[in-house]
Amino acid sequence: MVAMAAWMGVSEAALGVNYGTMSSHLLPPKVVARLLKANNITRVKLFDADFAMVRAFAGTDIEVMVAIPNDMLEMMATSTDAAERWVKRNVTRFLIDGGVKIKYVAVGNEPFLTAYNGSFISSTLPAAVNIHQALVKHKVADEIKVTVPLNADVLSNGGVNVPSAGIFRPDIQDTMSQLVAFLDQNQCPFTINLYPFLSLQQDANFPREFAFFDGAVPPTVDGALSYTNVFDASYDLLVSALRKNGFGNVGILVGEVGWPTDGDPNANMASAQRFYRGLATHVGRGTPLSPRPLDVYLFSLTDEDQKSIAPGNFERHWGIYTFDGQAKYQLDLSGSGSIASLVNAPGVDYLPRKWCVLDPAADRTRLGDNVAYACMYADCTALMYGGSCNGIGGDGNASYAFNSYYQLKGQMGNSCYFDGLGKVTDVDPSQGDCKFKIGIVTAASPPPGLSAASSLLAAASLAFLFLLF
Repeated sequence: MVAMAAWMGVSEAALGVNYGTMSSHLLPPKVVARLLKANNITRVKLFDADFAMVRAFAGTDIEVMVAIPNDMLEMMATSTDAAERWVKRNVTRFLIDGGVKIKYVAVGNEPFLTAYNGSFISSTLPAAVNIHQALVKHKVADEIKVTVPLNADVLSNGGVNVPSAGIFRPDIQDTMSQLVAFLDQNQCPFTINLYPFLSLQQDANFPREFAFFDGAVPPTVDGALSYTNVFDASYDLLVSALRKNGFGNVGILVGEVGWPTDGDPNANMASAQRFYRGLATHVGRGTPLSPRPLDVYLFSLTDEDQKSIAPGNFERHWGIYTFDGQAKYQLDLSGSGSIASLVNAPGVDYLPRKWCVLDPAADRTRLGDNVAYACMYADCTALMYGGSCNGIGGDGNASYAFNSYYQLKGQMGNSCYFDGLGKVTDVDPSQGDCKFKIGIVTAASPPPGLSAASSLLAAASLAFLFLLF
């Protein structure tokens, strides 16, 4: 077998970032590319293969991982023609002088997650095989590798709480064996998503310091090895499972690892900064079972206010940047351990400095209904327990909800009406750590100077929606 460093060219730790697009106000693709360049981030992992986004990395020398969503796996698995068309449309068209440096194709996103009840188990490997064969046909399989990003729930310890007990989940053992054999045969990496934050958030008895890299806790002893953080323990759980299946030399990518900053008592700026600083200096050393530099993609570049909050309110706050590309804290991604500032996104165009707040003189008869309506569409997770705006009081909650909706709608027309409860102000209503956002100009933003006729139409549409809810 070929060792990871030999076939992947890994000689030092590599930090990349995930960039998701489930946001109401997306940064323009070119701004995203410039943001990565400005921060010397050389790798980016996408969750699809959007043409405009991929094209934005042309000529940047940034390595790109494009992705096939789960809902396309069945088609890729059952049709070699579909796989070939996908590769031609989303990969090879960019492989020109001055083009995009595509490094990986991610087949699915955590397709074996237990919550999916086996929906993608039978289609994932055939899809990966067909995509690989399409890359072979186009003579790029040596440079562009297939991978399948998997959640850590594909692993088990068989009830023995040490990394050396690592095995694959019994219900998918046969599938995992076949998948890993395919990856090994074609020198493709195994991609795993690891979340120390979730270990802490989901278990009230989890030792908090074990989630970080500088915690003073008694180590977990596993034979001759000691573990002082859950990241290393989780990574080596995978290493153990791979070795038990005869594939100890398969390359490993950490596809997602991060720490959110809002929406939960454990999600805050200080903890996120502490976690990332520890991670940046740690990846160069590796883990007890794999003491070599690691390949890691941070999750994520920016916040995404349209993500599902079913797992928790923190889901919309994973970014090291806010939605508009503003750094949340100082962070040195080089791993030197210094206190350095991330560079903010250049060239971001904001909407006017206006906010929508509760009019204190208004009749509050329908206040609750209107706040609920605003939060049905806009992001109000910062108001929830543990959130940065949780303590601003009832009037503050209403103002935050109204403003979130107002900015979501691009400050359009009568989007601050709320049955006469809202009013527009040019005084920033932010309070302490609770920041009231201003939207950024996107392709969907209304043009400046919206006409009176358009404003009336927008108001009529909004009034109609109020009648429905």
